[in-house]
Amino acid sequence: MRTRTLGRTGVEVTELAYGAAGLGNLYRPVADEEAAAAIDAAWDAGIRTFDTAPHYGLGLSERRLGAALRGRPRESYTISTKVGRLLVPNETVEGDDLAGGFAVPATHRRVWDFTADGVLRSLEASLERLGLDRVDVALIHDPDDHVEQALREAYPALERLRAEGVVGAIGVGMNQCAVPARFLRETDIDVVLLAGRYTLLEQEGLAELLPEAAARGRSVLIGGAFNSGLLIDPKPGVTYDYAPAPQPVLDRALRLKAVTERHGVPLRGAALAFPSAHPAVAAVLTGARSAEEVRDTVDLLSRPFPAALWDDLRAEGLLHPNTPVPQPKEPS
Repeated sequence: MRTRTLGRTGVEVTELAYGAAGLGNLYRPVADEEAAAAIDAAWDAGIRTFDTAPHYGLGLSERRLGAALRGRPRESYTISTKVGRLLVPNETVEGDDLAGGFAVPATHRRVWDFTADGVLRSLEASLERLGLDRVDVALIHDPDDHVEQALREAYPALERLRAEGVVGAIGVGMNQCAVPARFLRETDIDVVLLAGRYTLLEQEGLAELLPEAAARGRSVLIGGAFNSGLLIDPKPGVTYDYAPAPQPVLDRALRLKAVTERHGVPLRGAALAFPSAHPAVAAVLTGARSAEEVRDTVDLLSRPFPAALWDDLRAEGLLHPNTPVPQPKEPS
């Protein structure tokens, strides 16, 4: 699988990366054996980049990912995690964490902390859960309501850790474009993880964030390529941004599906392939709960994507005329 380097760092990522939120029991439980099999399948497919966070299942994602990668050569894979939410143990365990999105016991509560000390404590706890002595990428996670503190305190702490060689690359991970664009302008981050805002459904990131990253020689990782599942199978009741899709959004997804299927391309395949065409995009993250889902995802990228597909999407006003699109993969 092809690899790219993040910004001006020496950190390499595979073009397809494994997003491990599902390993934290996102919305529903996943058995330990199923989670381990999914990572094994990703490895067998050539995926060597894995993204996790304390937020995902109150640390369950990190623990499972660390266990699944244990025994593999440390220099052979890239792992990223995030800072900004500390996990504080609850005195008593009552109920689950489904309100937070994860089907796990409520053993901990999340506490926002973008202080320098919070960054260090978060990374220390992540390393313990992962069973590692370092991570390759550290991202400031969702500082939407804490932007000034994240810029003033969390970022300098990560900058020092990068200078000391504790982490290889630093950045910010969010579901919006404005704040990451500000980080690109005002700091020396290496990478932005942008979730849901540069997809086949919507290309908000094309206005400012992606050009800013490209001009500064920084990298973007794309998460949420399926817009919370909408671009897998658009139908009434499907989610978009973690909530039921509004009718206009669903209608647009159905129009996309009609075009892709005219060309014999599954909508989810076009959605997965689309973001990588932009020169600033280093990798696309995709979540999978099982080995079967991993193999399906990898198979999607090997399918042909005729140039006429993208032409028709432009002609129907579903893509901006200047949007970069993948080079055609014609059947051999």
